[in-house]
Amino acid sequence: MKTPSETRVFVVAAAITTVMIAAIGLSLSATLIAVRLAQAGYSARAIGLHPAASSLVGLVTAVYVPWLAHIIGVRRLLISALLLGAVCLAGLALTHGYWPWLAMRCIYGIALTILFILAEFWISAIVWPRRRGLVMGIYATAVAAGFTAGPFVLAATGPSGATPFMIAALLSLAAIVPIGLTGVEAPALEEAQPLPFRAILRAAPAATAAALIYGAIEAAAFGLFPVFALREGWGAGAAAVATAIFALGNALFQIPTGFVADRFGQRRLLILMGALGTIGALILPLAARSSYASYVMLLFAWSGIVGGLYAVGLTSLASRYPEAGALARANAAYILLYTAGSLVGPPIFGFSLDLAPSGLFFSLAVVLALFFTLAMKRDANP
Repeated sequence: MKTPSETRVFVVAAAITTVMIAAIGLSLSATLIAVRLAQAGYSARAIGLHPAASSLVGLVTAVYVPWLAHIIGVRRLLISALLLGAVCLAGLALTHGYWPWLAMRCIYGIALTILFILAEFWISAIVWPRRRGLVMGIYATAVAAGFTAGPFVLAATGPSGATPFMIAALLSLAAIVPIGLTGVEAPALEEAQPLPFRAILRAAPAATAAALIYGAIEAAAFGLFPVFALREGWGAGAAAVATAIFALGNALFQIPTGFVADRFGQRRLLILMGALGTIGALILPLAARSSYASYVMLLFAWSGIVGGLYAVGLTSLASRYPEAGALARANAAYILLYTAGSLVGPPIFGFSLDLAPSGLFFSLAVVLALFFTLAMKRDANP
């Protein structure tokens, strides 16, 4: 018989493991689609439309997830999302062409939105408040580890054929196992007054902006960084590895970032991330011109810095809304902003990449500089 504390640890570990496994399939498929479309001769803007369209569908879905979870149940809806994700990934293996893939990817966006909202709500709702930053750092590390593994799997299998997509589909099915084994329901979502979206933005503008910025950066990393690498003449394998390096840096920095957030607060951390992220984005294209090794080493460090934006922002937001219903709605709003970043980022960054290879990173620097300006305002920080 497990104690309540042991049960809490078990459930958190299961939820984190579920999302990590699903993230492997997500990053594998996103990198694979970007590489195949680039090899087929599509522009960066056309390639950027894929994650943008998927994000638009996710944006709409996010509004209804708390309502669906109230009716269906958090755990059952989470498992249903993983099943839908597996079907979509298998569908990508069985179809070909820009538009069929776009349609399938949009449906996949629904599954992913449900998955991330509910997993993060479940973790935030049961975790110890004084350890929330550390636990969310562990969560972000696990997700980033999944994102890291995906491109490496792609580099091992190669971008041709149906095999990579089928592997991603099997991973989505495997992700059901940890959460299925818990036998524990998530905290119930009772009917409550909707949490005004504008109130969330006013209460924590820097924290919520962190989700928006990170969504744009992550979408660029998996959708456009491979295109940048191909245009530098490094080949599909090197492009996949560089993307994996981005995810690896993100993974390894998350737990230290969460630890610092618990001990020293979020404000200084957000300012530092904005400043160093801006500088790193300006240096990255110069490193790429120097050598592939210089580029991936700097990319590793830069990803570790900007990757902490999501966990720090989420930690701050969760601490403001302790009640389950309000927390679920706040988390839905956070995912909505993350999804909005994923929506607007790829077309903007893709256009900058089409203008010049270095344009991708200059536009990233501008976005991070704007975030730094917001984070510097004391009244705009958690």
